[in-house]
Amino acid sequence: MEIRKAGDKILKELAVPVDRIDRKIRHLLNDMAETMYDADGVGLAAPQVGVSLRIVVIDVGEGLIELINPVIVAKEGCETGIEGCLSVPGMCGEVERYATVTVEALNRSGKQIQINGSGLLARALQHEIDHLNGILFIELAKTMRKG
Repeated sequence: MEIRKAGDKILKELAVPVDRIDRKIRHLLNDMAETMYDADGVGLAAPQVGVSLRIVVIDVGEGLIELINPVIVAKEGCETGIEGCLSVPGMCGEVERYATVTVEALNRSGKQIQINGSGLLARALQHEIDHLNGILFIELAKTMRKG
């Protein structure tokens, strides 16, 4: 799949909730994961591949996480760290995020799941959910540099 770059209007839209998980959604999850791995990313949101749905895939080295309609239900602490984005190639910046988050979502089978994340996983969860709300990390970064 083609990864949309900053400036593409779909990246600024509020993504639509998924109302039914069917073969088409499961196929999209597969394609998104393949695209993320091919691009050496740790996360990818559906709007980044031109699909305005509330779907993200993440793998910070602990295995693939697929989230449909994710919502942050708990958060605590604060950490500043360096982030990059497949939609903003060649740039990175310092972004302040919650240190730990709990996210509720549906998995590819439609089962309600809960993910607790800290460190890179917490950062990736927040970054990808921001994409679903039309927010790019460059809007939150305290500093930016080529990287």
